[in-house]
Amino acid sequence: MSQSILTRRSVLATIPGGLCSLRVLSGQQYHIAGASFKLGVASYSFRKFSRSKAIGMTRQLGTPYLNVKDVHLSLNSTPEQIAAAKKEFDDAGIVLVGCGTVYFKEASDADIRPKFEYAKRAGFPLIVSMPNREVLPKLEKYVQEYDIKIAVHNHGPEDKNFPTPQSVLKVVKDMDPRCGLCIDIGHTARAGADVVESLAEAGPRLLDMHVKDLADPTAKESQVAVGEGKLPFPQIFLQLIQMKYSGSVNLEYEINEDDPLPGMQKSFSYMRGVLAGIEGAKYRR
Repeated sequence: MSQSILTRRSVLATIPGGLCSLRVLSGQQYHIAGASFKLGVASYSFRKFSRSKAIGMTRQLGTPYLNVKDVHLSLNSTPEQIAAAKKEFDDAGIVLVGCGTVYFKEASDADIRPKFEYAKRAGFPLIVSMPNREVLPKLEKYVQEYDIKIAVHNHGPEDKNFPTPQSVLKVVKDMDPRCGLCIDIGHTARAGADVVESLAEAGPRLLDMHVKDLADPTAKESQVAVGEGKLPFPQIFLQLIQMKYSGSVNLEYEINEDDPLPGMQKSFSYMRGVLAGIEGAKYRR
């Protein structure tokens, strides 16, 4: 079955009965044909809830992988507060894959260094970042000093700095390899860029992902549960496998903020089903 004709229906039709439900409680790291990526959660999805409730809902989704927004661990936290939060995550079996989105609006050590110190203390290996364009090159020396990756998050047509993945690549292409992209597939589609081609162009600079689905790929307000919209998830996952992606695929569910869990559960079930179908159809052992 070729990538060009691999549809949602054809992928899901290959899934053995019961396989989706069995995978829900399993580890969410996928090893397929040299790729090794994780299905996780952007905690911004739980922005109306406390850290303890966000942890509980992440566990209900059947994944340990979490990217932490500062609403769940303030950037102004003391070392003691960070240590307490880290223990809370560790005790719950949560694996911290990064933090953010973190904004870098000033090219000053006074603004940049505390954010890297925060990430270091908390044990975040990666900062999903939204720097001003002129600030981004200044971050490289901190990446090298702290050995913490930065993944610049494109924010669509409203973003004057980095609307598309391609706009990020123009700046990071000659920087330290630990400087790369967090491609948000919804914002990418809304900006008029082809999502699958953007992933391929990013190549090894793709360090992180935020995923969501849109009923209308041009409309921000049209977000729906993953699988109910128009974004090409089978082709997205096939591209990640082809490029041997090893980062996280984090669901950022921005709708139904007072009750996000049902839609997030639908989203995870769909993504797990797509991946199970791909494994069954193309990568049988």
